[in-house]
Amino acid sequence: MRILVIGGTRFIGVYLTRQLVSQGHEVVLLNRGNHPAPIEGLETIVCDRTDPQALTTELSDQSFDAIFDNNGRELAHTQPLVELFKGKLKHYIYVSSAGVYAKSDQMPHIEGDPVDPNSRHKGKFHTEDYLANQGIPFTAIRPVYIYGPQNYNPLEEWFFDRLVRNQPVPIPGNGMALTHLGHCEDLATAMVSILGNETAIGKIYNISGPKAVTFDGLAKACAQAIGKDPTSINIVHYDPSQFDFGKRKAFPMRVQHFFTDIHKAQTDLNWQPKFNLVTGLKDAYENDYLANGKHKANIDFSLDQQILEKISSKKIE
Repeated sequence: MRILVIGGTRFIGVYLTRQLVSQGHEVVLLNRGNHPAPIEGLETIVCDRTDPQALTTELSDQSFDAIFDNNGRELAHTQPLVELFKGKLKHYIYVSSAGVYAKSDQMPHIEGDPVDPNSRHKGKFHTEDYLANQGIPFTAIRPVYIYGPQNYNPLEEWFFDRLVRNQPVPIPGNGMALTHLGHCEDLATAMVSILGNETAIGKIYNISGPKAVTFDGLAKACAQAIGKDPTSINIVHYDPSQFDFGKRKAFPMRVQHFFTDIHKAQTDLNWQPKFNLVTGLKDAYENDYLANGKHKANIDFSLDQQILEKISSKKIE
């Protein structure tokens, strides 16, 4: 197939591009040209997808069998592509987010659960809905938190920063909130397994790791990944409602239970995650954190200090 990959030079896109090429597909990348292609010689169309006119101009004389839409956040980012290629594609694969789900007292989230119309990811749900109503052969996936080498969301990095430097790990609440992480290579593998799969047409799939994990458990898994005794780390719990951090984030994840059921994807796509949490974190630590010298960087722990000082003052009182 001739496949357009939007992005393709960072994080998930690197693994996706490599897997598609290894299967013999002709891959064309579309991105802003800020990073080199993961494989030399690939055709790259340099374009800012958030500019509809530029997108139409660059793609009007192109043809593709499938499109992997990795970074469309708003309907306006995807609509020009559908208008250009409707009726001409075998498959449109869209990366949405589990962040579209409404909060619920019953977990895990399953496909079909209510969505939050005011979610910061509402643009992704609007795009899913649009694709379904256009009759285009689409599949959407809803990852929870994605991690692994080249992650531009400092998620596992936040834990590594503190553990490597023997700093306390301030975790909001009691540390027992369950969350869900999926390795970027596993996500790419799931996406490739969707391509051309008739069963997947018109469906939405949750994609993540094999197990949910508590915040405390994630800190301990990160410790294991870097070779530290998880029982030796200093986890400090605090009440986030007692602090005003402004627009700064003191913790890299939403403070609530947030995890999904992935059985539908495992069954329909014949897909299984390759990484468990510790092996995936070890991959991120060795092939990104250490490889890029992040263990030597100067880290701003001022929010941590604010938390720790307030906790200490309460103990004195």
